[in-house]
Amino acid sequence: MIESLTAAAKPYADAFRAACAEFDIRTPIVLAHFAAQCAHESGGFRSVVEGLNYSAPALRKTWPSRFNEVDAKAYARQPERIANRAYASRMGNGPESSGEGWRYRGRGLIQVTGKNNYRRLSVALFGDERLLASPDWLAEPAGACRSAAHFWSSDPRLTGLALNDKLDEISGIINTGSPNGQAHGMDSRRLWLKLAKKAAGV
Repeated sequence: MIESLTAAAKPYADAFRAACAEFDIRTPIVLAHFAAQCAHESGGFRSVVEGLNYSAPALRKTWPSRFNEVDAKAYARQPERIANRAYASRMGNGPESSGEGWRYRGRGLIQVTGKNNYRRLSVALFGDERLLASPDWLAEPAGACRSAAHFWSSDPRLTGLALNDKLDEISGIINTGSPNGQAHGMDSRRLWLKLAKKAAGV
């Protein structure tokens, strides 16, 4: 189904179908909403690893408490250093020097970020903590799709909202976005949903 949305989705198509079957994402309208959110969050299935290639002004805007003006200039356009500073001592990660901000940066169609979230997902999918040693699995088609489907199925609100075609509410859960509560990229999410509904026959 997703391969009809964009050519970039083709490598994920089989894994996406398997993940949807595993987590019972089958109803056409629910499948359309799930696919649309995955498409938006991954830039049209082109990016399943957080890039973090920020300019100095973007660092100040995104993480004002982590990067003052001097630090923003010193860290700009250095993704690994940015991740280690931005995610240090948060979400179960160690200090900046541990490298865990980069190691456990966002991966997946709906990105998993932070050591604690990698651990929780690993236990849920495998019954152990193997993803802490193999975080790049989440960038592979099976990992990217299974993690997203697990996220969706773990929140009981999402399927109900999808059945009622509530795009704004779904988007707000997946991406809290701006301070006014609206998720980022709503125009993109609406476009992907339109394409996904057509692909799902809704």
